[in-house]
Amino acid sequence: EEEFKWLLKEEVHSVLKQLQDILKEASRRFTLPSGAADVATKQENFVLGSSGTDQVKGVLTLQGDTLCQAEVNLKVVRTNQLLHFAFRDDKQWKMQQIQDARNHVNQAIYLLTNRGENYTFQTGAEVLKLMDAVMLQLTRARNRLTTPATMTLPEVATSGLTKMFTPSPPSDVLLNFYVNVNKLCLLVYQLHALQPNSTKNFRPAGSSVLHNPGVMFELNNQRFEVSHVHKVECVVPWLNDALVFFTVSLQLCQQLKDKISVFSSYWNFRPY
Repeated sequence: EEEFKWLLKEEVHSVLKQLQDILKEASRRFTLPSGAADVATKQENFVLGSSGTDQVKGVLTLQGDTLCQAEVNLKVVRTNQLLHFAFRDDKQWKMQQIQDARNHVNQAIYLLTNRGENYTFQTGAEVLKLMDAVMLQLTRARNRLTTPATMTLPEVATSGLTKMFTPSPPSDVLLNFYVNVNKLCLLVYQLHALQPNSTKNFRPAGSSVLHNPGVMFELNNQRFEVSHVHKVECVVPWLNDALVFFTVSLQLCQQLKDKISVFSSYWNFRPY
């Protein structure tokens, strides 16, 4: 019993402190300046590449959760024509996945700081409840980075991304940016408009992260088929760091839960 009291009073707080330190590091990776005194988040340039294609090349500038510049070169498969488009100077694109992941990390930090060093945990159940709440936020943060959202092609077409570029990409080109684990990915779809009297069996595609050539969709009463798909990506090192911090933190939470559970089971099975 003395040991358990010590665990609640001392060890729990030492783990919470450790978790706070790790998650503050994770949060720093996502930093956006909160005031003039802060150093502005640095802009980083990434070159998009792929082992399988040289049809698409690009350079992205990422600042925290914001794509502040993107330049894309596309070689059109059918005509070999080279297209170049870049973000307009007045436009920036929010990477929702990075923003959401950061919000979940900050929520986890808030839960931990809410139980300051002077707070006394009365029961093991109370610690377990806090660990579960923190783990939920961390799992959500991780999932936002490792599980890109699925989209239908009409959703991709109307996401507003094409309006970011000058000159505007042609109507038979669609683009989509997303994060997958520690990579920033760009998908470029080249479309083929189906003739109204086309005998092709039209089956609109559902929701997916990546749509393969041959899938069809309808937009504004016009039917399209995807003729080519190009995926290029770049590794963002600090996303990798953040994911490592999430994993370490989740392990710490689980270890603390296991310790508490050992004591709880000991009490449940006492013969008196």
